[in-house]
Amino acid sequence: MGIKDDLALNIEQMTQLLEGRKRFLQEKNEWIKQGGDITRLHPILEEYSDEAGETSGHYFHQDLLVASFIHQRNPTRHIDVGSRLDGFVAHVASYRKIEVFDIRKLKESCHENIIFTQLDVTKVSEKSISDSISCLHAIEHFGLGRYGDEIDVVGHEKGIDSLVSMLKRDGFLYLSMPIGSRDEVHFNAHRIFHPQTILRIPSIEKNLKLTRFDFVDDEGDLNLDTNINSIKTDLNHGCGIYTFQKKN
Repeated sequence: MGIKDDLALNIEQMTQLLEGRKRFLQEKNEWIKQGGDITRLHPILEEYSDEAGETSGHYFHQDLLVASFIHQRNPTRHIDVGSRLDGFVAHVASYRKIEVFDIRKLKESCHENIIFTQLDVTKVSEKSISDSISCLHAIEHFGLGRYGDEIDVVGHEKGIDSLVSMLKRDGFLYLSMPIGSRDEVHFNAHRIFHPQTILRIPSIEKNLKLTRFDFVDDEGDLNLDTNINSIKTDLNHGCGIYTFQKKN
């Protein structure tokens, strides 16, 4: 965005605030007129015209979609690595137990179906421990230091190697990440991957079969069960949702 765009946005925000302030004062006076008590003022000035919520975007679509896949397959054991606790993990925990591995701390597991372990998954040595594993919108952070992990240029590949190793034969791996027209590193926030890049990682190429590909486009809309080769080359910041099955 340029200076003109920023200025236009600031003017729009200021106009909304002024309109919100006017409405707030009118409604406050009406409240008092009706005999209502006010303990303290806590103005919210920008939500009068908001929509009911967001039903688009990376996390909304990936969390619901992959949670539905797990419900359909009903695996013996499901392990999640680094996905959003108040989104995907919560969805799955509403109907089954889910084990969560994350390099970050968690004060306590607040739900009986969430079993949390703090660990660096790139250092997990156990093999073939689960028939179902997910890692949603997390692998792009591995090795960038953002969450307290060590700097490692190939941290994402090491993370994927561990996920593949942990997965039992015939088990399913659900992997999602930002995708675009080329590989990029936005240090230290995240990586963006060309959709085909992940398929060329040796541990995936050797051991896994892509059984399904879904993606969220730049507009935040979900594209279901898509041919990975048909994605537009001008994609900027979408979300690829890969379903793999282990063949070896």
